[in-house]
Amino acid sequence: VFQGRILARRLVGQETRYEVEVKTPYRHRSPLVRREYVWVPNACGCPPLREGDEYLLMARRHVNYERTLNRILLQEDGYARPWTPREDRLVREAARHC
Repeated sequence: VFQGRILARRLVGQETRYEVEVKTPYRHRSPLVRREYVWVPNACGCPPLREGDEYLLMARRHVNYERTLNRILLQEDGYARPWTPREDRLVREAARHC
């Protein structure tokens, strides 16, 4: 779970790749760098993320069977909400209980 600003969007085959500036990492099992690529496994733009806007994203690390692909994957039904101070407060409160 992290707060990020969408810098760019690019279609790569049947997937969408977002370049994201990681603003605030809230909860992560693997380290995040300042800029990450977040992949969505479709080309339809679901969930819709607009360049320049900030979002609260809940994605997962995806490593393929051969361990040659390691990326951050945001599924179609994944959590992607526009970032607001209220979202920030809710995530921080939830982190205390998890």
